[in-house]
Amino acid sequence: MIQNNRLPIDEVLPALREALRRSANAVLTAEPGAGKTTRVPLALLDEPWLKGRRIVMLEPRRLAARAAARFMAASLGEQVGETIGYRVKMDTMVGPRTRIEVVTEGVLTRMLQQDPALESVGLVIFDEFHERSLNADLGLALCLESQAVLRDDLRLLVMSATLEAGPVAELLQEAPVLSSKGRAFPVETRYTGRGRNERLEAAVVRTIAEAMNEEPEGDLLVFLPGTGEIRRVEALLGGLRLGAGVHIAPLHSGLPQELQDRAIAPAKAGQRKIVLATSIAETSLTVEGVRVVVDSGLMRIPRFSPRTGMTRLETVPAAIASADQRRGRAGRLGPGVCYRIWDEAYNAQLPRQRAPEIMEADLAPLVLELAAWGTADPANLRWLDQPPAAAFNQARQLLCRLGALDEAGRITGHGRAMARLGTQPRLAHMLLRAAALGHGRLACQLAALLGDRNILRSVQGGGSFTDVDVRLRVEALQAARLSAGSVVRIQGAEADMNVCRRLLAEADSLYRELEAAAEGQDAQRKTSKAQFGSLPPEEPAAAVTGKDQNIDSVGLLLALAYPDRIAQRRGNGGFLLQNGRGAVIPQLQPLSGSPYLVAAELDDQGPDSRIFLAAPITPEELKRHADHLIQLDTIVTWDAAVQAVRARKQLRLGALLLEDKPQQLSEVDPDEVCRALLSGIAAEGIGLLPWTRGSRQLQERLQFLSKHDSGWPDVSDEALLSTMDQWLRPQILGLKNRQDLQRLQMNQLLEDRLNWEQRRQLDELAPTAIRVPSGSRIAVDYSDPSGPVLAVRLQELFGMSETPRIAGGRVPITLHLLSPAQRPVQVTRDLANFWRSTYFEVKKDLKGRYPKHYWPEDPLIAEPTSRVRPKG
Repeated sequence: MIQNNRLPIDEVLPALREALRRSANAVLTAEPGAGKTTRVPLALLDEPWLKGRRIVMLEPRRLAARAAARFMAASLGEQVGETIGYRVKMDTMVGPRTRIEVVTEGVLTRMLQQDPALESVGLVIFDEFHERSLNADLGLALCLESQAVLRDDLRLLVMSATLEAGPVAELLQEAPVLSSKGRAFPVETRYTGRGRNERLEAAVVRTIAEAMNEEPEGDLLVFLPGTGEIRRVEALLGGLRLGAGVHIAPLHSGLPQELQDRAIAPAKAGQRKIVLATSIAETSLTVEGVRVVVDSGLMRIPRFSPRTGMTRLETVPAAIASADQRRGRAGRLGPGVCYRIWDEAYNAQLPRQRAPEIMEADLAPLVLELAAWGTADPANLRWLDQPPAAAFNQARQLLCRLGALDEAGRITGHGRAMARLGTQPRLAHMLLRAAALGHGRLACQLAALLGDRNILRSVQGGGSFTDVDVRLRVEALQAARLSAGSVVRIQGAEADMNVCRRLLAEADSLYRELEAAAEGQDAQRKTSKAQFGSLPPEEPAAAVTGKDQNIDSVGLLLALAYPDRIAQRRGNGGFLLQNGRGAVIPQLQPLSGSPYLVAAELDDQGPDSRIFLAAPITPEELKRHADHLIQLDTIVTWDAAVQAVRARKQLRLGALLLEDKPQQLSEVDPDEVCRALLSGIAAEGIGLLPWTRGSRQLQERLQFLSKHDSGWPDVSDEALLSTMDQWLRPQILGLKNRQDLQRLQMNQLLEDRLNWEQRRQLDELAPTAIRVPSGSRIAVDYSDPSGPVLAVRLQELFGMSETPRIAGGRVPITLHLLSPAQRPVQVTRDLANFWRSTYFEVKKDLKGRYPKHYWPEDPLIAEPTSRVRPKG
């Protein structure tokens, strides 16, 4: 084994070997520059407990995995693929003699799903675990269960530069903790600040120019939050006179491998290199020749919102741990300088560590992997941080809607095929469904594009291309297959050919994986008709190399991946998403007028999310391919304008109303019509029914009896409205409008509420009229149930000594005593007292006004009369 030079990690390697001989697990903390990534696997390769098995080391990023494998292979004087190999997405270099495999985290998950015991592996190393990626946390949880249940001889080693070792050691059952100092030269930190209105890119370019003048030697490593900022800074640097010997090298995960390798390679003699990088360059690899770091202090991370079900990329301040890692890049080879584009006082506001991805990410991939593992409840595994319950449950609901899980959370055949693809579950579902629909190749191109955010930039100025139509990106990608130029131009935009070629290669590789994942799907296809409607025959395998497919199906494919983001245009020019959220296209453009579209990318800001990528879809496509999501509703309502029940047939997709047509009431369930008619009566009031004077009087009589005897039914308007289901519903079946209601007999309906005894007693207890001494029958007014009124001329009561009583003698009538002109002269419920005390005063007044009328001295013995004077 060739050792190029001594590194700080070499001091702790003997202790590490001893720890893993005594314990199944260990934790190693090592400062940047210690050499842990490339020294540790080689140092453990000949340990007896390995028994010839392989070492698998996880790296968070593909670039770091390839670089580590190459460095270790070179130290052995070999090529990659011999003793040392790597497995990353779309790139594998391993051979029959490979003993150390450097893999990205998703690869380990696939290995565990295929062989839970990891029979050919003796040690799994989790490098740079402080980054706390979702896949790293999942991989460690699965390895711990494999170790506990299947492989007690499996060793696990967690390595980190900045992670607190205590919690990890406890998770690994009190594993021993070893520490190593790093090898770093002093780095001077300079805070350059940023003007209040100064754009980030301008501040970065200003600082780069300052650093180039102040530091005459060494390459520059510039940390920027994303590829958009990298492109804009690169364009601004092109306008400066940096000299012929200065080379600008972007470095991000979207670049082809050869350009990434060129960025981390040493600059040629006499030249200087400015590397514009995302956080990909923070850890795990050394960018050769760097003596100066320029740190924007920002990073871009995905954040998932359980409230909306959407993930958005958010630019946030880098944590102190990340900022220190970035600064350390300047001190790997000699003394260096770090320029920070913020004020020193701002450091106190920065978080110590970035939150683990498991706390902020979309957990659908994790839930699917756990279901494939056979675990529906994450509490059954050991985690450094338990997955948040809200995000976990939302992810499970999504996977159930996609057909990946059943209602109990168990994985389905379709879900297993999705898991085998190893891509984001939404996209995996889209790929499998697209293959069944004959659009597999197009779906693979679309999946590759969606993973790359936006490949188009404006021809004018090189800025972001704002047209949100995903089909333009697909068209550019398909055009690149036939183009020999360095760029592809389409409708005022251009795409870098290198990026397009990489995406095409990824799409073709994904298609081959799709074919493999779709094997054994015949049984699933038998159930697909019930779940998704009729499917056409499978796309032939020859389509991998055949002609690109029609982009008009892009909207349909997006709907398969994002059914909750199907959107309908609203009258205000915005869109309503299927999940009920609002959305808007930021600028007026062709898709702004689409009746329906599917949003592939949008933010979660404000009342209406901004749509960044979308494609149109037709109502016919929705009805045919989303029929399992569409609900057919018959809406039966009372139409106040025409005073009738109306029915409408509506097709709904979540919050979206796809179709709304009138429907004949004869086609509607009579109970629904009856319910709508009752709701109309409730809205209009009980007066909608055909009341007559007699039926209202009967209602008042019954209400009087109810007030004085709880055994009688409450028939007030309020009580009648609240109990319509009991007394009115049976009578209105088959009726549908106000005119029909006029056929009802309200007297009969009220009497039907009485029992036989109450019907017999009604006239006796609450008579409609009372015969007075004059012989007249005077109607009783029951409008006030607490005191029914008998309005009668005073002269007709001569000879009546007591007030008439009703309700079985319990309630005296309220007498309104009238003058000959029918005007009230006295109100009393005590007639005897009136005769004794008040009559004579009233008599004087009445005699003066009505001298021709009969006003006796003793009313109790006088003859009653309905005339001016008694006869004879």
